[in-house]
Amino acid sequence: MQKAAIERNNETIAAQLTPVGRETVQDRVYSELRRALIGGLFEPNQVLTIRGLADALVTSTMPVREALGRLITEKALEALPNRSVRVPPITLERIDDLLRARSLIEGEAIALAATRMSQRQIAAIEAMLGEWDEMRALKHKKDIDREATLNQSFHFEIYRCCGSAVLIPMIESLWLQSGPCIRVAIYAFSDAGEVDTAHYHRRIVAALASQDAQAAREALVADISRPFAFLRDKLQATKELI
Repeated sequence: MQKAAIERNNETIAAQLTPVGRETVQDRVYSELRRALIGGLFEPNQVLTIRGLADALVTSTMPVREALGRLITEKALEALPNRSVRVPPITLERIDDLLRARSLIEGEAIALAATRMSQRQIAAIEAMLGEWDEMRALKHKKDIDREATLNQSFHFEIYRCCGSAVLIPMIESLWLQSGPCIRVAIYAFSDAGEVDTAHYHRRIVAALASQDAQAAREALVADISRPFAFLRDKLQATKELI
C-alpha cells in the first residue's frame, strides 16, 4: 500500500514538472564566453564576430548568436550594425558606475565572509598567493591570461564564503561587465613595473585571518579601486575611449 501511494505521488509530481534536458550547445557557448569576459580575456572595444567565435569554439553560428544575445541583454556586450558585437569601451561614466557598485556589493560580501571563513579556507587563498609568487618569479610578464584567472579565483573563493546566495550572481554580473577593464589595467601595471596585485591581496588575507570585517572591506576597496583609478587618469589624459 505504501509503495503504491509513493508511486501515485511521484506520478502527480511528474505531471506538474517540466523534464530537465541536458545542457545545450548554446548553454556551453554562453558559459565559455561568460567565463572569458569575467576573466578579462577580451579587451574593451574589441569587436567580435559570430563566425569568428563559432570557428574558435568549433561550433555552428546559431548557438553563438543566441549566446551573444543573452550577453547583450546583460550589458556585457554591445550590438553593432554589421551583425558583429563589441566589448563596451571604457568611459568615465562606466568606470565610476562599476567601481561604485563593486565597492558596495563586494565590500559587503567580503565583510560577511570575514566572520565565516575557516582556517582551511584561509589557507586556500594563501596558496593562491603562493602560486602568484611562482608565476612572477618566472618573469612571464605578459602572462596576462594567467594573472586575470588567478585574480578572479582569489576573489570568488572569498565571496563564496559570504553566506549569501543573492550576492554571488550580482558580483558575477559586475565582473562580467568590468573584466575587460581590469585586463587593460593589468597590462599597464605590468609594463610600468608597479607593485603587483598580490601586495593588495595579502592585506585582504591578513584582515580575513584576523576576522576584521571592516579592515577586509577597506583592503578590498583599495584593491579594486586601483585599476579603475588608473583607467580614469588615462582616460582623462588622452581624452579618448579606451
